[in-house]
Amino acid sequence: MKNFEKKETNLNQLIEKLGELNISYSQHSSVSKSVLRERDSIKSEKDELEKKNQEILREHKYLTDRVKKLEQQLKSKKELEKKFNQDINDLNQETLSLVEEIEKWQT
Repeated sequence: MKNFEKKETNLNQLIEKLGELNISYSQHSSVSKSVLRERDSIKSEKDELEKKNQEILREHKYLTDRVKKLEQQLKSKKELEKKFNQDINDLNQETLSLVEEIEKWQT
């Protein structure tokens, strides 16, 4: 992120420099070409950074969706586990009741 901010600062400084330049016929064409090359280079870097940013945003969205899906799966498994534990408790209660009934009949 710092690199991106540094590049943005450099781009803004270059834009200021370009604004200050008064391009006229009296300037050397090599200076103009140099400025144009630098401008094109910075524009290229900016485009590349924007492309990488878009890729990062897509990856972030994918990972966010994946985390949500995993959270839903975990919630579902916890609900199943809770139901399973409740069923076990119910069966334990039923078993205890049956054992008590058997003991009553045996006495």
